[in-house]
Amino acid sequence: MASPSSSAADPAQHKYLQCLTNHSSTPISQAIYFPTDPLYTSTLESNIRNLVYASDSTPRPLFIVAATHVSHIQSTILCCKAHGLQLRIRSGGHDFDGLSYVSPSPFVLLDLFNLRSVTIDVESETAWVNSGATLGELYHEIAGNIKILGFPGGVCPTVGVGGFLSGGGYGNLMRKHGLSVDNVVDAIIVDSDGRVLDREAMGEDLFWAINGGGGASFGVIVSWKIRLVPVPETVTVFRVERTLEQGASDVVHKWQLIADKLHEDLFIRVVGDEEKFTIKAKFNALFLGKTERLMGLMDHEFPELGLSPADCLEMSWIESVLFWSNYPPETSTEVLRDRHPKPEKFVKKKSDYVQEPISKASLEGIWAKMMESGKTGFVFNPYGGAMDEVPAAETAFPHRAGNLYKIQYSIGWKEPGVEAEEKYLGDIRRMYSYMTPFVSKNPRRAYMNYRDLDIGTVKRGSKNSYAEGKVYGDKYFDGNFERLVKVKTAVDPNYFFWNEQSVPVLPGKVEL
Repeated sequence: MASPSSSAADPAQHKYLQCLTNHSSTPISQAIYFPTDPLYTSTLESNIRNLVYASDSTPRPLFIVAATHVSHIQSTILCCKAHGLQLRIRSGGHDFDGLSYVSPSPFVLLDLFNLRSVTIDVESETAWVNSGATLGELYHEIAGNIKILGFPGGVCPTVGVGGFLSGGGYGNLMRKHGLSVDNVVDAIIVDSDGRVLDREAMGEDLFWAINGGGGASFGVIVSWKIRLVPVPETVTVFRVERTLEQGASDVVHKWQLIADKLHEDLFIRVVGDEEKFTIKAKFNALFLGKTERLMGLMDHEFPELGLSPADCLEMSWIESVLFWSNYPPETSTEVLRDRHPKPEKFVKKKSDYVQEPISKASLEGIWAKMMESGKTGFVFNPYGGAMDEVPAAETAFPHRAGNLYKIQYSIGWKEPGVEAEEKYLGDIRRMYSYMTPFVSKNPRRAYMNYRDLDIGTVKRGSKNSYAEGKVYGDKYFDGNFERLVKVKTAVDPNYFFWNEQSVPVLPGKVEL
């Protein structure tokens, strides 16, 4: 528990505590952690997923509000405005460039991990889920209520629902059921004036914006109402690996030609890494059906992979969630409720979209560059199916038809220190630069949930925030950027909800 008495000796802390108490309709003192509180550091570090932002030199919040009630969110917003403090909002901590819990200006961390309830309505096939819940907690609750419903979320169970949904949210059900935001039917948001609004009260423009445009640019999203989707009682998964010596280049090249055209029940992801002086391509798949039907599709459409029934495992949808998270067989689904199952590491991620197949010769050049760069790996995520059917302007997330697949680049390391960080960041940046000829252009598109400060930032108080924001905004939001700016200007004209990659306001509006 926080210890408000320890903060009373500090006039500034007392001032903030008094403001928060005055503006909250429910007791808040036990939700506040000042640096003098014993649990301040553990609370701050508990949801840092990238050790780059866990060093002694990383800016720390003036205090943390671990909200347990919506009134705590309201009071935090109002007091940050009253005292000119930045607000950072964290749900799960997978914001890999740290924007949800680090700021160069004096700031407050609003951590939502205590707001994590999930309420399933089996009859209407919907659920209300708080932003602080993880995807694993959501999946566990769904499966505990009904076995033939699921949700098209991501494959990492520790990701927080709030950031995941507001940035678009994709996973291995996307070709069948679309993105997570394609299945959001309502939300509760607290705006910059501290008002609590549902979809009807916020209006369709704001509701559109938070579905793929990044909720933290517009307010604090407390909870989401989502539509659950049907899943069969039995699904099939496989994980097949091929090295260069086993013809990986031919198989990946063929995958590019057919992955977005396969039956929408089938999702095949390619994971590539350098391993022992070769490249290993791992084909990970989820099929919404049984092995027999899957083999018929694979033999006809993708015989180059050489899939056999022995490679396939039949299981329930919730068991497939564990499989995709690399848990061993027979692992209890209770593990999905664990928010911290693995130690964290230093990491950097980037993204791209591919709209034309990469030639086999070019793939081989990419493999050579990967072996040169060492630890940089990639994930190819196929499009097609439902992703081709939703118009780009339907939600704020724009990357729909016309894309064959999305690339996630990732590099991780364990060595602390600036020298190691510079080396590994240099490696992934060189890999990203090398990929320029093979990916989308004008703009070179990117996925907002893989935050990447390399592609542009906006400075606090800049007179050119719109122009600066357009640099990364066009990459993340493409043709939807201008509408997002108009919504932002209408609902947050004083630019209270700001971070280095927030949606900017129109030129000439107030920019604090």
